[in-house]
Amino acid sequence: MSEQYKAFSEQLRKIGLIGSIGGLLAWDNEVYKPEKATEIRGEQTAFVSGLAHEYFTAPEFEKIVLALLNDKSLSEEQSINVQKVHEDLVKQKKFSKAFIQKQSLLVSEAFAKWHTAKTENNFLLFENSLEKIVALCKESAEILGYEVHPYDALLDLYEPGMTTQKLKVIFANVKEQLVPYYNSLLAKQQVDDACLHGTFDQQKQWDISIALLRQMGYDMAAGRQDYAPHPFSISMHPTDVRVTTRCDEHNLSELIWSAIHEGGHALYEQGLDAAYFGQPQCSAASLGIHESQSRLWENNVGRSLSYWKANYPLMQKTFPESFANVSLNDFYKAINKVEPGLIRTNADEISYHLHVLIRFEIEVALMEGEISVKELPAYWNSKYKEYLAVDVLSDALGVLQDVHWSHGSLGYFPTYSIGSFYAAQFYSHAEKNMPQLSEKIEKGEMSELLDWLRTNIHRKGRLYNSEEICAQVTGEKLNFDYFMNYVKKKYDGIYG
Repeated sequence: MSEQYKAFSEQLRKIGLIGSIGGLLAWDNEVYKPEKATEIRGEQTAFVSGLAHEYFTAPEFEKIVLALLNDKSLSEEQSINVQKVHEDLVKQKKFSKAFIQKQSLLVSEAFAKWHTAKTENNFLLFENSLEKIVALCKESAEILGYEVHPYDALLDLYEPGMTTQKLKVIFANVKEQLVPYYNSLLAKQQVDDACLHGTFDQQKQWDISIALLRQMGYDMAAGRQDYAPHPFSISMHPTDVRVTTRCDEHNLSELIWSAIHEGGHALYEQGLDAAYFGQPQCSAASLGIHESQSRLWENNVGRSLSYWKANYPLMQKTFPESFANVSLNDFYKAINKVEPGLIRTNADEISYHLHVLIRFEIEVALMEGEISVKELPAYWNSKYKEYLAVDVLSDALGVLQDVHWSHGSLGYFPTYSIGSFYAAQFYSHAEKNMPQLSEKIEKGEMSELLDWLRTNIHRKGRLYNSEEICAQVTGEKLNFDYFMNYVKKKYDGIYG
């Protein structure tokens, strides 16, 4: 390794350490932070964010990066790491340290306001903070620059190369293919999911979720699970990747599948190469690819019949009063029931994409100035009536249900659908590469699938973008047909 690349790696490691401190503050902010610590936490996160920005945009570091861009002695992986960092540097230099700190302070304040507003079921308590967030996102888009639409600049932060127009094409497939199929299922005799609604002791649910996380391959010595108002996963380092979940003692689905979902995210982070900590090689390719891992585990695996052949006996043993007289097949149907609802995270895997579509259209409208933040609750409610034919009963169950906008994450939501579509494509090819995969999962053996994901996706980090990884794994770019084929095969079987 050349001296310059060594200096490059060391500086990125320092920046990675600063980022991991910020991550730990963010985790504590949503899990354990005392109520009165909100103000100081905002100052702490702003300081850490500003420090990371200062280190990354330091003139001395930029000189190293520029010199390495022309260094022909670098390996292919080293060269890609340098190119990716240079791309990030160009973006980061557009923002001042003051802007980064202002953003961090605002997000800390907005999260606290969102949490209070959701708890008290009152959007007005969050309205002012959200107005500031939207204004800041518009300012960010102008600073970053864009060719066609301001929303493109935000999308690129989460899914490099994605544009508003590309998303409109993707969601056109959702409207033209998925919606009619979904409606055809709703017209059939509905499956019975009464077994999922009873009384389920919180600690017993927790114990099952821990067992399922371990079975997936989640390293509990390099992570932990906690409760949070909105489930999330966060990584400080591949050896410290944490997940959170939430519990409803009258709805089994709330805790179990959020744990599996966040576990999928965590497996990705634990599978990154720690030797390159701080470098693109030790970071996720995109949020779409990240979401592909969580949705693959949650749905393609965690809602499959094979998975519950292995795990249903544990469920019956833990909650005999609910499941002793419920067959495995009926349980499988129950956990895959399709039904319009209010909550995105609880939605079936088909209507889920209507929830994402609504958020996409709202964010575009906000960025275009078509609607104001003040009009948002009414606009949200009208979209839910239009797409899902449901009435929104409250702000907490409606416009306040997600934490993302309090984080300033406009442009994030579309990655959920993109990730699901990638997941179906990846899993289809995993089955082709491992003909005995279903039989292994039926026995509770997940290691072969995890190894395949580690080799083909996790270990590549950010050396390649989403489309490149998809092409390497499946031989083609993202293809919506894989998802449609997957849901038709699955739900034709469930609904006859």
